[in-house]
Amino acid sequence: MIIKKGIAANIGIAIGKTYLLKEDNILIEKLRLPKDKVKAEVKRFKEAIAKTKDELNAIREQVLDSLGKQHARLIDAHHMILQDPLITRDVTDMISNQCVNAEYALSEKIISAVKKFDRIEDDFFAERKNEILDVGKRITANLVNQEKTSIKDLKEHAIIVAHNIYPSDTLHMRRSNKVMAFCMDVGSKSSHTAIFAQNMGMPAVVGLGDISRMVKNGMTLIIDGEEGNVVLDPTPEMVEKYKKKREELHKQEHYLLKIKKLPNVTRDSKKVNIMVNLDPDDNFADFKTYNTDGIGLFRTEFLYLNRNNIPNEDEQVEVYKKLLENNKELPVIIRTADIGGDKASNMGIKEIKNEENPFMGFRGIRLFLKYPDLLKTQLKAILRVSPGTNVQIMIPMVTSLSELLSVKQILAEIKTELDRKGLEYKKDIPLGIMVEVPAAALILDHLLNEIDFVSIGTNDLVQYVLAVDRVNQYVSELYDPYHPAILRLINLIVQTAHKKGKKVSVCGEMAGDHLAGAVLLGLGVDALSVPLKSYLKTKQNVRNLSFERISGLAPRLLGVSNSEEIKEIILKELQ
Repeated sequence: MIIKKGIAANIGIAIGKTYLLKEDNILIEKLRLPKDKVKAEVKRFKEAIAKTKDELNAIREQVLDSLGKQHARLIDAHHMILQDPLITRDVTDMISNQCVNAEYALSEKIISAVKKFDRIEDDFFAERKNEILDVGKRITANLVNQEKTSIKDLKEHAIIVAHNIYPSDTLHMRRSNKVMAFCMDVGSKSSHTAIFAQNMGMPAVVGLGDISRMVKNGMTLIIDGEEGNVVLDPTPEMVEKYKKKREELHKQEHYLLKIKKLPNVTRDSKKVNIMVNLDPDDNFADFKTYNTDGIGLFRTEFLYLNRNNIPNEDEQVEVYKKLLENNKELPVIIRTADIGGDKASNMGIKEIKNEENPFMGFRGIRLFLKYPDLLKTQLKAILRVSPGTNVQIMIPMVTSLSELLSVKQILAEIKTELDRKGLEYKKDIPLGIMVEVPAAALILDHLLNEIDFVSIGTNDLVQYVLAVDRVNQYVSELYDPYHPAILRLINLIVQTAHKKGKKVSVCGEMAGDHLAGAVLLGLGVDALSVPLKSYLKTKQNVRNLSFERISGLAPRLLGVSNSEEIKEIILKELQ
């Protein structure tokens, strides 16, 4: 028996036999071509691209019908890769200049691009790398006329194991009633496969490294989508243990549905605001059924991705209008796009080169102040939909007062323009900031006079305070939200904001964690904002708490010198 640790992509437990989805590795040889054959080789390559494009068109229609717009956009991203100069220019140039076969030229250019992506530790680039590899394999298969093995060939119930699972694979998984769960070598919580698993309610673990090389077809596996564990060839005792755990999870799911309409209060009747984080691709209608306290974070950066242009004002207005049309009373906090310079070239900003470290670079409000038309377009769209709503604006990655004042100046100019045109907007629209950089936390007393609320982005705050990139395999275990420095900094933020009468929410992963959420409430955080899929679980956690007791623990937690003891104290209290 072997237990392999990965990234939990979706909660749930599955026990079953393995179906290994093998990579279709094609042996590529370098062939020298006579000069008079080069033109025909370029033509053969272009025909393979055309065939690949037709395949993607067919898949897109099926994905759109079965999985919705969010997954169809992934196929759009593949279409964009087909139009990239890497494919349309560099490969054909290599065929022509070096007189080599198309398969070899394509392989060399794909490998070169992937090596560049490998130097950047970022989930976004990991996904782009996988998409390029997928497109490259499709073109290669069409060059050699090889058919790809598929999940549609599955005959019995099984757990899918693969190096990577592509959009076309998820389509077959959706249509099949044989797939119990899946796990794979690559992927992250934000990868398309993780999103697919969440939408399908399918247990999944990703980022396992080499699971596809460790298993054989027919091997028994246990997928623990809650802890992110995969058990290979489990003992009978381990199978029995996980069967019981699966039964408990089913009971818990039924219970959670029953508490939908109950208030968000602790055991001692303290009201706690529990809000949700949404993306433009989320189902806004689902949100309404959960009886939440509002939308604590609406991420707008996804409007800018997988496209070659910038969403215009009217396009953004339509998205925000749809978000707000059935939600006039509750607060809806729209965050201006937190896009890094690493993604700016996708938006038509060609002068920005890929950065060595995008997390420390040209991202968030820095990028939007450098290109103020981006910010003006977004702010104007939000103001246009604001009448009669409780919409609020939040600015990411603020590190200085001058940045905040620049935003307010642009906002004032937009209001003057709207007044001149006679267009209605909410005059006193609340403005807040994300505190996710230590600098913002330490000068918060200077910033608070210019804003109405604060939201702590704990994911980035932990990274920046501890100097840990959580997607870097060498230091990810040092990513510790319970580190005493993190709790002390959060306490400083809360106390500073409360002295000025300003509310503080948390919209990072800590908000949805049952231990960390209790710590945050004990420190005085006013609201928790969590993904929709975590909302009911967070609600249950809050309803099980005694606010008086966790508040009383706060001074003790702030005096502890290590994270393990902090977790022990809060766990003992919760038990």
